[in-house]
Amino acid sequence: MYLIHVRLRPSAPGGRLPHGIGTLLRAAALPADGIEHISVHAEARPHPTLGLYLTADSLRTAEDRAARLARRWVAEVPALADWQPVSAEVPLVAPFYERLLSASGPVD
Repeated sequence: MYLIHVRLRPSAPGGRLPHGIGTLLRAAALPADGIEHISVHAEARPHPTLGLYLTADSLRTAEDRAARLARRWVAEVPALADWQPVSAEVPLVAPFYERLLSASGPVD
């Protein structure tokens, strides 16, 4: 299973993801999509983010499938009609840990 972050951009600045979008998208997913869970990060910056947990044979397959899903959802799910996919990729954790370590100060 892979966690892929799909970042979405609203057509109009300041747009907010609709409440319950994770449930709507889960209902729109097909068994072949391999979606196990959807996590919505509506306040993520610079773009709201969907965390897609999906099964796939490889990371590349998971990222490609997530990108196709995002394009399909914005085309077919009315609640996402005014949104555009920006990216679909595995989240990088290194920058998070580097920021966490730098905030804690030097270790004696």
